[in-house]
Amino acid sequence: MSIAIIPSRYGSTRFKGKPLALVAGKPMIQRVYEQASKALNIEKVIVATDDKRIINAVKNFGGNALMTSPNLRSGTDRVAETANILNLKKNDIIVNIQGDQPFFNPLCLDELVSPFKKTLPNLVMSTLAFKIKDKREITDPKDVKVVFDKNQFALYFSRAQIPYPRDKQTKTEYYKHLGFYAYKKSFLDKIADFSETTLEDIEKLEQLRVLEHGYKIKVVLTKHDSPEVDIPEDIERIEKMFE
Repeated sequence: MSIAIIPSRYGSTRFKGKPLALVAGKPMIQRVYEQASKALNIEKVIVATDDKRIINAVKNFGGNALMTSPNLRSGTDRVAETANILNLKKNDIIVNIQGDQPFFNPLCLDELVSPFKKTLPNLVMSTLAFKIKDKREITDPKDVKVVFDKNQFALYFSRAQIPYPRDKQTKTEYYKHLGFYAYKKSFLDKIADFSETTLEDIEKLEQLRVLEHGYKIKVVLTKHDSPEVDIPEDIERIEKMFE
């Protein structure tokens, strides 16, 4: 079974009430939910939140929502709590979808879970990356970069420019990390029990918690970018891109 969970928090520091902000006439959380529902390999979509306003908004458009604790460290921890409330099995595949990417291509989710359908021993987690085309994103700390080995397992994630072309090489390729994850339920429980790590705290990137504890993350390359909304001004820009 593959289930998509969208962690959604009302009290965002940079953009309070972001899940309910209108994007092309619909609440952002509805846009994300509807895109996730179009994926072929996702059997169920649910919003996990700590706010009744979001619960009500999801119910109003006919979606599934669940109330979680307000005292969780991260979106990943909210997804883990939701999986336990739903009594999911240890080998179920759980997809964690960021609630601020309203126009992502549903094919991304099918690509994300595809490694779990192959014979990859000990695979516990996957994520997505997109080859950067907009040079601004290479140095913008808002856009997280990822580098990976020859087998496409993540080496590091950073808000900085990685790799850095010391000799000013011009053909260096850069990959932007897209905030989608898939994990086996059994491994998601482990992540929730991990202590916060040094690099995670420095970069404010929770996926580094996994690498620092010695586990691998499979990086799936996608041709579909997924612009995110960080501040209110991003909405108009993204609407124009997808008109």
